[in-house]
Parts: sequence; C-alpha cells; structure tokens
Amino acid sequence: MGGKSLSLKKKKELALQVIERLKKEYPDSDCTLTYEKEQAWKLLVSVRLAAQCTDARVNVVVEELYRHFPDVNALAEAPVEEIEKLVHPCGLGNSKARDISACMKVLRDKYHGRVPDTMEELLALPGVGRKSANLVLGDVYGKPAIVTDTHCIRLSNRIGFVDGIKEPGKVEKELWKIIPPEEGNELCHRLVDHGRAVCTARTRPYCEKCCLNDICSKTGI
Repeated sequence: MGGKSLSLKKKKELALQVIERLKKEYPDSDCTLTYEKEQAWKLLVSVRLAAQCTDARVNVVVEELYRHFPDVNALAEAPVEEIEKLVHPCGLGNSKARDISACMKVLRDKYHGRVPDTMEELLALPGVGRKSANLVLGDVYGKPAIVTDTHCIRLSNRIGFVDGIKEPGKVEKELWKIIPPEEGNELCHRLVDHGRAVCTARTRPYCEKCCLNDICSKTGI
C-alpha cells in the first residue's frame, strides 16, 4: 500500500496525534543503553559500541569494560589494544576502540571528564555523530533532540512524516519542522519501542494491532 504525500500542516497535525497515541501505548519508553546520567561519558561509549550491534549486547560488554577501566581517566590511559579485546564482541572492535580511546582523551584533557552539552562540542568529539550527540543532549541534558536511528527513519517514512528520505540528517531536518521541540526526544524512544514490537523491519508490520493503524499513511507497506 502506498501513502500519499501530506502537506506540512497535515504532517504537523499527524505528528501531534502520533505523539499522544504513542505516549499512551509506551508511557515508560527510555534509552535501552545502560548508563547513569551523572556518568554521561558511559552513554558516549555505549552509543559508539552500538553501531551494527544490539543494545542488549552492548550492555553486557560494557560491564566488563568498566571493571577494567572504571572512569574517563582509566579509559583515556588504557592501551587501545586492551580496549579492543574487551569490546570485540560488539564488532568493528579496532575502529570502536580507537574512537573510544580518543574521545576519552579529549574529555579528560579539555573538559575535565565532563561531557559537553552543545551540539557543536559533541560533534567535535572523536566517533560522535549527530545521532549520538542528540541522544546525549536529550537524555542527559533534557534539551530538544531528535535521534534518527533506523527505527525512527523507517517509521517516519511509513507513517508519513517524511517522503522517501533515508539519510539520517535529512530526516532529522524534516522532523524538526513538524515535531514540537520538547517532544522530540521521547517520541524517538517510543518509535524505537514501536518499531521493535509492531512496525517491524524484518517481518511485515503488524498493522492490525497498531495504535496508529487508522492515521498511518502506510507508505511502502
């Protein structure tokens, strides 16, 4: 079933409906990566490890990583080879280990172990892209944020928020036009939960039990 492109006004109206329905469906949605807000550096580590890896596996791997290197200084001083051995189960171990090491060094040397709270500063950190930066801004600092992960991109196209756009940065730009800033971060967490439970990627989506069934554009389904 193909969806028809909506006007900006209609997309804004649709977005508000989707936000309210998903709030009721997933009232407790949150980041599925394990970290404490007072240790925001752990979120940066986990997000880097989560590339092409499940959050569940990352949460297991970081437990062992932090047993060996429990803080920013320890990770910054750790040999990259040692980090790589510990994060290897997450895949792409060499590049992830190098980015984590370099990032922790910057946090230690420039920010005294604190994670910065602006998009510009976050994007300047090794291995940190807009998805990671938005996650930190929204979850740690409570700032307006839109995290365009694979679930967000897939569902935004299906629902009718965006029209055939798959590039994360472009999807984010379009979503900012229709989603109230204070709603973006939590909506993205709920899109992840909905994408895992109902609007799935590897099977046909379960539209018959979807709380958005009557308002979704069902583009590409």
